Amino acid sequence: MNKKQKKVLARIIVSAILTATLEFLPIDGWLKLALYVGIYILIGYDILRKAFRGMLNRRIFDENFLMVVATMGAFSLAIYEMNNGNEGDFTEAIAVMLLYQVGEFFQSYAVGKSRRDISSLMDIRPDYANVEDEHGNIEQVDPDDVETGQVIIVRPGEKVPIDGIVVEGESSLNTTALTGESLPRSITAGEEIMSGCINMTGVLKVKTTKEFGESTVSKILELVEDSATHKSKSEDFIARFARVYTPAVCYGALALALLPPLFMMLVMGDDPGWETWIYRALTFLVISCPCALVVSIPLTFFAGIGGASNQGVLVKGANILESLSKVKTVVMDKTGTLTLGVFEVTAMHDGDDHDRQDEDEKQRLIEMAALVECASSHPISKSIQRAYGKAIDHSRVSNIKELGGLGITATVDGHDVAVGNEKLMHTLGLESCHCHMAGTLVHIAIDGTYAGHIVLGDLVKPHASEAITALHQAGVTSTVMLTGDSDKVAREVTSQLGIGTVYSELLPADKVARVEELLAAAGKGEKVAFVGDGMNDAPVLSRADIGIAMGGVGSDAAIEAADVVLMDDDPMKISKAMRIASKTMAIVWQNIIMAFGVKGVCLLLGAVGIANMWLAIFADTGIMILAVLNAIRAMRVKNL
Repeated sequence: MNKKQKKVLARIIVSAILTATLEFLPIDGWLKLALYVGIYILIGYDILRKAFRGMLNRRIFDENFLMVVATMGAFSLAIYEMNNGNEGDFTEAIAVMLLYQVGEFFQSYAVGKSRRDISSLMDIRPDYANVEDEHGNIEQVDPDDVETGQVIIVRPGEKVPIDGIVVEGESSLNTTALTGESLPRSITAGEEIMSGCINMTGVLKVKTTKEFGESTVSKILELVEDSATHKSKSEDFIARFARVYTPAVCYGALALALLPPLFMMLVMGDDPGWETWIYRALTFLVISCPCALVVSIPLTFFAGIGGASNQGVLVKGANILESLSKVKTVVMDKTGTLTLGVFEVTAMHDGDDHDRQDEDEKQRLIEMAALVECASSHPISKSIQRAYGKAIDHSRVSNIKELGGLGITATVDGHDVAVGNEKLMHTLGLESCHCHMAGTLVHIAIDGTYAGHIVLGDLVKPHASEAITALHQAGVTSTVMLTGDSDKVAREVTSQLGIGTVYSELLPADKVARVEELLAAAGKGEKVAFVGDGMNDAPVLSRADIGIAMGGVGSDAAIEAADVVLMDDDPMKISKAMRIASKTMAIVWQNIIMAFGVKGVCLLLGAVGIANMWLAIFADTGIMILAVLNAIRAMRVKNL
């Protein structure tokens, strides 16, 4: 609870005690009025100020204006009764303002709790980076001042300020703020490290691979800060509704206060009963205040986004959360999404699909492939370079050209070498042989002659199969896999995981075309989500209704294009994100139905004189408190 909330709570408690005390004190007349006015100002001065500012800024019709009109009207009626020798009931006006402040306090607390869940991510922002100078002294500098390729030192207990590669040391990392995962992660020299993690044990020397502004921690903070600016359709509807609804009920209350008594006086010739109809109009105003909707709907989305971020799922806005709840088709990339993207060379075959027995020939095949792939960061390229096992001599390679969705060509030691998939071989006019083994094939051509292929195996992620089952349990009716890999490998993975449909051997443009087809075939109100991690997935992530990026190993382009980012690359988080979205939307509709239902009934009762101010207080502040408490449930997502 912050300082401001403590002050509001203190005002509520003091005002409630003073009001209750006055009820038992033998005080009457103007002294009693003065004391009640003092309590009213104590509990409601901020509402009075907001209403006055709203009028100055020509934004008259809001909940503050309604509260001020209703409470001052109640005071006026109490004074009128007192002047007529009756006992004026000042507690109604105090109670309206007091309970309204209680509702505002609950709302502020709920927003603060949700904001703290999101802001806990803000704690991952490092304040400094340790740089070693030429004398061996460690100097703390601003992370923005660290250049790419510079070596920084991360000591135990410190945050990793910038993405990089560990060049010396080993340690355990606390990645909770990034991934929601409580188990520490071990890291050793040669492994990539993400900014925002907390170093727990050993001293690490890290060679930075990005500037601070492009690092994981900066990207996350940008996503979190921007998420609140993207409103859902429900929020937009409520905002537009309130702009029309509030002035309408104000004019309706005015009509209720004037028309019936004028009719009674001018047409019927009876006592107009001004105080009765003014009281009903004030009751009508209090009941009609749209606080429950205006407050609880944005709060519910905010709480849902906060709960999701606490689980390592970053949602870029309330509109995304709303769309995510309507996803019926989930389309997934294979490598890095359903599989680990950790390829191992399992075999090398010549042009006739025979195992190469000659070690020199094997070495030449893997050497040519590794040299051509030396400039690529693709998992397959890294695996080939790892299988080569020697330092790459870049001076031997020139004219490197990457052909999207096909492969790479280069000149190695004066020889024209092409390394890629079967389509690349066809493009070169070469006939590649079919392999008898399942796996990803990398074909190699040297000087226009097909030389053979390398077989690589990719491991399926540990929870991939459970993730597909969980998606269907979350309401997904269709799962689809798109991949540039061979049909044989693709079908083996889908049969292993239980995915319904597979499209293989696709270029990036082909993936977009397939998603376009799925979008066209989707039912009314149904959404299509695409899950990917690579740079070549960015166009598809942008085109799908919902783009979900694997953030841990995903490219910056993919994360930028996505609507949802899974920070630990666990496919199980896809269904969790969907369940969070569904729970959030269920709470939104519960609050809408509850608010409209209760207010509708109470407005009718108030108009005919059955409802008094106390029922009006329940219909306004009581429902707002219930709606806020219900909205807080959106933060409880751990066991979903």
